[in-house]
Amino acid sequence: MRRLFMWVIVLLALLAPGAAQAQISVDGRAASLTLGGRLHTQYQASSVDGAVSDFFIRRARFLVDADFTEFVTARVQSDFAGGGASLLDAYIRLNFDPSFRLYMGQFKRSFDIFYLDSSTDLSIFERDGRIPGLSTCGGVGRICSYGQFTDALDYADRDTGIKIDGTAGTFLYQASLTNGTGVGVSDENDGKSIALRGGVAVTEELVLSGNLGVHDYVVEDDTEQAVAWSADAQWGTWRDGLLVQAALVSGDNWRLLDASDDPRRFLAFQAMGSFYSPLDGDRLEAVEPLFRVSFGDPARALDDDGGTLVTPGIMFYFMGKNKIGANLDYYIPDTGDSEFVFRTGAFLYF
Repeated sequence: MRRLFMWVIVLLALLAPGAAQAQISVDGRAASLTLGGRLHTQYQASSVDGAVSDFFIRRARFLVDADFTEFVTARVQSDFAGGGASLLDAYIRLNFDPSFRLYMGQFKRSFDIFYLDSSTDLSIFERDGRIPGLSTCGGVGRICSYGQFTDALDYADRDTGIKIDGTAGTFLYQASLTNGTGVGVSDENDGKSIALRGGVAVTEELVLSGNLGVHDYVVEDDTEQAVAWSADAQWGTWRDGLLVQAALVSGDNWRLLDASDDPRRFLAFQAMGSFYSPLDGDRLEAVEPLFRVSFGDPARALDDDGGTLVTPGIMFYFMGKNKIGANLDYYIPDTGDSEFVFRTGAFLYF
């Protein structure tokens, strides 16, 4: 049944791309509402012994953007994939000026270019390149990839608190103060997590940015602070020829302690490139080959405990952000056998 559902969705997307691109605007009791969402279907097959191939719904999200006035706006986004429901985005935004906006609620922390990018833009199926059935990376599990460190160590992705952002000329920034416990989880201590991000548009194509994250965590009823920093660069824009993103991150692996109960220091790097090439066909709008390389070391003081992830892939666009394609995530650990997972599916945006 799940396989049939997936292919029905893909077929409908190919036959009726206009419907997948549409958004609905309605008038609410006190605001103008824009309704939208996304549906990401996926099939994956892993080389790891015992791992099963699987058809599943990766994302099934519905969102409501509410415009009360030009000054007050809000967003609510829920995800219904995986047989349950979770609240992802839920915030009010006060638009004082393009150079200063204030968010209150649940949103993405101000850290990591790859997690700040929307999944509606990404052409990689999994930010961390996870391999089903494989969990070997010290402290963070799964594999030693850039995205696995920033996510599993709670420096990136969604949290609850307050946030500011803005642009002024070629300078852009954002900063967040959050609980540090992630989506829908109440704070566990009196500490708070901080994330800071600032960048500059060097040219129309090149943006350079830096990030600083301070994450609070609990060890034997005591609150500790873990620190991470990163630097990233982006050349190009989405769906417009060549796009290259690269980032380096290092910091405290607070889930992996040394003999003195101090966090180990991790290091990770990732570069990703794609080339969006328009087509003249009636059904396909563009083709986009892509490639990613990601390296991660969970403890710099230890040898042969990291790994390298490479991801070739291709996407076929049939309208706007709506596309179908495939990725091959191939993981090469410093010790042990290499493993891979093949992924294919559809990304629908409506």
